[in-house]
Amino acid sequence: MKNIVVTGCAGFIGSHLCERLTNENLNIVGLDNLSNGKISNLKKLTNCKNFDFIESDINDEFKMKQIFKKSDILFHLAALADIVPSIKNPDSYFSSNVLGTYNIMKLCKEHNLKKIIYAASSSCYGIPKKYPTPENADINPLYPYALTKRLGEEIVIHFGKLFNIPTVSLRFFNVFGPRARTSGAYGAVFGVFLAQKLANKPFTVVGDGEQTRDFTYIDDVINALIEVMDQKIRNEIFNVGSGKTYSVNHLIKLLGGGKKIYIPKRPGEPDCTYADITKILKKTKWKPLITFEEGIEKLLENINDFQDAPLWDKKSIENETKDWFKYLT
Repeated sequence: MKNIVVTGCAGFIGSHLCERLTNENLNIVGLDNLSNGKISNLKKLTNCKNFDFIESDINDEFKMKQIFKKSDILFHLAALADIVPSIKNPDSYFSSNVLGTYNIMKLCKEHNLKKIIYAASSSCYGIPKKYPTPENADINPLYPYALTKRLGEEIVIHFGKLFNIPTVSLRFFNVFGPRARTSGAYGAVFGVFLAQKLANKPFTVVGDGEQTRDFTYIDDVINALIEVMDQKIRNEIFNVGSGKTYSVNHLIKLLGGGKKIYIPKRPGEPDCTYADITKILKKTKWKPLITFEEGIEKLLENINDFQDAPLWDKKSIENETKDWFKYLT
């Protein structure tokens, strides 16, 4: 049996990945410092014999060394997310997303891991000049979260080339599904909208709501992560998206509609995200299987996951995003 390490295992994507990996005849060690992740996300793995959870920060080099001694493959998902807190506190983002990734890659080299799979972000493209956006598009991170995720990706690629460690970086586009992140920070649209729906409050719509996003269902993202674990797929960067793009107004319609409150369009946000997935379709067996409509239906079946999500309104969003408008002009 292969020994797999998953950093960020108690997060949205990490917890879904660990559930899938435990069904693949693999030994899994999941790491999370629980700064963003939730231990409740791992409840389905409580009695799983081939899954071990270790509460640890990826910058704890001593503890990491003990874990990596017997490891074969790494899924590196641990990271701080969201735009606003990355502007307010860039130090913590560099410590986690850059320095943490550097420390992890040193250990991968030291212990001769067979493969590293990195969760990158489509935010590296900034406001793209081309749609759908291919992997060779200009890199233009516009805020610290995007920059630190891109620097983490460069560290992974550099170490992989220098020390001959197979790597794959997956640039995710707007992932959604059950257990999607609902941190205290103002962030992902699904956490905001579903909390508003549960409270029977108006949806806070940025601009006119006609901006579009390449919403990608969690199952398709997990399938991509599993697919690139194949040793034949190495030293690649792939976009992972649905290959389509949908408006925020269409999302609200699928959520059942309701009253809308419009808030100002924000600097640094693209009017569209839309992944060109030609490369991953050509070089792997992966393809997106879940339509946007099917994904929203599955999400609504699990809407109670969002009971504890922060409830945002126009005024609280305005207060939270002051630095966004101040610096991203």
